[in-house]
Amino acid sequence: MRRDEFTEMRAFLEVARERSFTRAAGKLGVTRSALSHTIRALEERLGVRLLSRTTRDVAPTAAGERLMGNIEPLFQSIAAEIRAIGALRDKPSGNVRIVCPDDAIELVFRPKLSTFLRDFPDISVELIIDNGFTNIVERQFDAGVRLGEAVARDMVAVRIGPDVSYAVVGSPDYIARRSIPRSPQDLVNHNCVNLRLPTSGALYAWEFAENGREFSVRVDGQLTLNNIGPAIDAALDGVGFTYAPKDLIGRYVESGQLREVLTDWCPTFQGYHLYYPSRRNPSPAFAAFVEAFKQRSR
Repeated sequence: MRRDEFTEMRAFLEVARERSFTRAAGKLGVTRSALSHTIRALEERLGVRLLSRTTRDVAPTAAGERLMGNIEPLFQSIAAEIRAIGALRDKPSGNVRIVCPDDAIELVFRPKLSTFLRDFPDISVELIIDNGFTNIVERQFDAGVRLGEAVARDMVAVRIGPDVSYAVVGSPDYIARRSIPRSPQDLVNHNCVNLRLPTSGALYAWEFAENGREFSVRVDGQLTLNNIGPAIDAALDGVGFTYAPKDLIGRYVESGQLREVLTDWCPTFQGYHLYYPSRRNPSPAFAAFVEAFKQRSR
């Protein structure tokens, strides 16, 4: 295969995976116009349209689906072989791509990340924030991060953080203007900061527990966000109550900027886990990452 043919095939595969010229161009490190020219040249050379383009979407045609199905395993084999060759080096090297919720950055990765990067100067880490249930295989991530109970059974799961306790918090100013909720059901009479779930598009129902019985309450409010960080800021600004991990709001509670309510009702969840397919052949870089961040037994 000539070099230009290899480039064309790789470009087509990236656009077909991403279903976007803009995102594919970003991953390939080229301009969108250059990528579009490459795809047109491939289609003209083959004499068949591979991608169907609209103003909103890009999708493989029947011919494109066939080509993608045949060449994608070959490119995956090439990538695996390159990773295997990298294992011959004295130190692990390469890229590690992880998708995780926003609070996992602060709770799990930030405390250890600088040390890891210093110890492994040949490893680059990419952390992508996504609070949805991302398909890590389809999106070509090495692993994802979820709370333990949310990891699929067919995945390898490595605990990377302690159990996570949640709290309902509001500013003293907001609480002074309203009433203190005595039970989770009282939250329906309050202004609560909602979180939008990106995968389903639904609003997250706040989870509680009483005498071993777990239940959820759908709250209402004027503000809806999709990340916990801004939701905590909203509580600090007196917008209303927010539901967040205790480890993220602890300093604000200690300083008096936030106040916990419903403390007897708030649950604790199994800690964050790094998960990845059992069939994957981990690269030395990824193996080093897992070893550095896994939760040590006590």
